[in-house]
Amino acid sequence: MHLLFDLDGTLTNPYQGITACILDALQQLGQPLPDERTLTEWIGPPLQDSFVAVLGDEALASEAVRLYRDRFATVGLYENEVYEGIAAMLSEVARSPHMAWVCTSKPRVFAEKIVAHFQLAPFFHGVYGSELNGDRAHKADLIAHLLTTEGIAAKDAVMIGDRHHDINGAKHNGLRAIGVTWGFGTAHELTQAGADGLCHAPGELMGQFQKLASLKFPGSR
Repeated sequence: MHLLFDLDGTLTNPYQGITACILDALQQLGQPLPDERTLTEWIGPPLQDSFVAVLGDEALASEAVRLYRDRFATVGLYENEVYEGIAAMLSEVARSPHMAWVCTSKPRVFAEKIVAHFQLAPFFHGVYGSELNGDRAHKADLIAHLLTTEGIAAKDAVMIGDRHHDINGAKHNGLRAIGVTWGFGTAHELTQAGADGLCHAPGELMGQFQKLASLKFPGSR
């Protein structure tokens, strides 16, 4: 089975770096600064969408994204930490017949640097992310691109993520999905989106993979 892992909120906790870069961009634009709860909701969705929702203007949002990336590219991406238990879980996956991939809405160039910096690259067969021009920023488009590029059938893949965007993107492409609750989404959010299972700690993931692998895929005979 192919295991597609989200990055932010699933493999690593990027809160410090992402929020610092958001605040820096808005400050430079002279815009009001959101509260902590609002900032947390920004982790997961495409950045352009979040800035548009707050600023109400596509051009201004694009400038905010540019300012965000100026800081993120050199400082913010390293203000990050791998969740406890992730390395052990990925080691277990590596010893199994499963193949792991990173599938994140974060720009691929940043995702690759983060995965390499935290010495996670050996666990993955590839890192898929959006492009800096906004292409494949939405999870449904990114998953479709990964499946097509790698020749993977939907029935042979599972998406693992912490936000409803991950679950929705999986369902749009006919994949099953596991929601993780140690990130930035709630169990309610993930269940409502249609997650096929929930994990509350990295050590539970392999059991969930095995459980899904043993189930008959919807629509099969």
